[in-house]
Amino acid sequence: MAIRSTTKRGAKVAMTVALRSPSLLGALIPVDNAPVEANLRGDFRKYLEGMREIEEAGVRKQAEADQILKKYEDLVSVRQFLMTNLMKKPQSRSLTLRIPTKTLMLSLGNIGDFPFKNPDETQYKGPTLFVRGTKSHYVADDVLPVIGRFFPKFIVYDIDCGHWVISEQPEAFRQGAGQLRHTHTLS
Repeated sequence: MAIRSTTKRGAKVAMTVALRSPSLLGALIPVDNAPVEANLRGDFRKYLEGMREIEEAGVRKQAEADQILKKYEDLVSVRQFLMTNLMKKPQSRSLTLRIPTKTLMLSLGNIGDFPFKNPDETQYKGPTLFVRGTKSHYVADDVLPVIGRFFPKFIVYDIDCGHWVISEQPEAFRQGAGQLRHTHTLS
């Protein structure tokens, strides 16, 4: 039984998989994302600019990357999360983004899309835990009815943090994921 827990675009992908091929998942945990089209906040462009600066500077160490990201983000937990997207280039040993920044910049306008528009046409009936950061705007109360139509066995678990739930509050997230296991009999 697969349980899929993911953030950002990965959450939209996981929800899409659940709706298209529900037998592939035993449970779903979208993190601070909803099955609706949403506008991305300006932070994402800013973060990509920071990541591009890291690539252009040819940094080789996480500490050097962190120094650059400090210009774009104050929170250490968010910077650490952003740096999980970096990898070393084998030939030069410098850090680069796993997905080219140019590709991401060109795709920013579409990242908030969701392929299903009508929640009455398809549903995922497995256990679903929507984890949301209470200081984030991505899973607002007004989208809960839509969530319930796509995912009728959903639970909402609120965590006192911003959008980067797992980075900001890892223990609270772990407890929330455990709540899904206890609320629904999962093996």
